[in-house]
Amino acid sequence: MARLREKYLKEVVPQLKEKFGYSNMMQVPKLEKIVLSIGLGEAVQDPKALESAEKDLTAISGQKPVVTQAKKSIASFKLRAGMPIGLMVTLRGTRMYDFLDKLINITLPRFRDFQGVSRTSFDNRGNYNLGMREQIVFPEIEYDKVDKIRGLQVTIVTTANADEEAMSLLEFLGMPFRSRSDG
Repeated sequence: MARLREKYLKEVVPQLKEKFGYSNMMQVPKLEKIVLSIGLGEAVQDPKALESAEKDLTAISGQKPVVTQAKKSIASFKLRAGMPIGLMVTLRGTRMYDFLDKLINITLPRFRDFQGVSRTSFDNRGNYNLGMREQIVFPEIEYDKVDKIRGLQVTIVTTANADEEAMSLLEFLGMPFRSRSDG
């Protein structure tokens, strides 16, 4: 069993039950999935950018990404509907817990001058969004073999009904949020 899942079951569930007064185990919020995505606007001119980003995202997630396509044509961007413009991976189960464990304990502390993640990146439905400016902070990425530094969007989807419940869940799991005075 994943280390973080074990922590969730043994420590986090009792803490959440006590904090929010849940009477039933099924009311306790849990992680549903984690979605990683990369937008590749440059893939319109450079099709090889897609291959390189796919290789990086596969290394980060341990799963082959799905190519996302443009829904509409936009003439000013020379974009046609159906052209590949991004990649995404949905992690569930053990891979999800392993990725979150790696994100919290290894990847985030590797950022220079890391003060914690923002408390305001919730979407009012209990989901958390984290944008990263560079994919090279992940230990799986070899800096010498990267053709271009790309951003990465991480969305953590929970079953929480409110942002406060989701924040407590992530805090108890070990997510390093900034202190309240910083936002």
